[in-house]
Amino acid sequence: MASTSKTQVISLYRMLMKESKKFPSYNYRTYALRRVKDGFRENVHVENPKTLDLLLNQARESLAIIKRQVSIGQLYTTQMTIVERVGA
Repeated sequence: MASTSKTQVISLYRMLMKESKKFPSYNYRTYALRRVKDGFRENVHVENPKTLDLLLNQARESLAIIKRQVSIGQLYTTQMTIVERVGA
């Protein structure tokens, strides 16, 4: 993996994690965070440049989807769950 690809992957991972933490709903937030972590963990050993580019493009599309869903989710208020109240 080239150094630029590695920095791109790390940057994209951080953006996905940061955006996923913005979900107002606890369930969506934990699901998105878990999916991002699992997706990157299962593809940590990918060396093929074509496969890497494909995965990066899919991650960018996922980032766009998460951003849209976060903005839609912020339009509607939700009550905090018991899990959120205990953790706060």
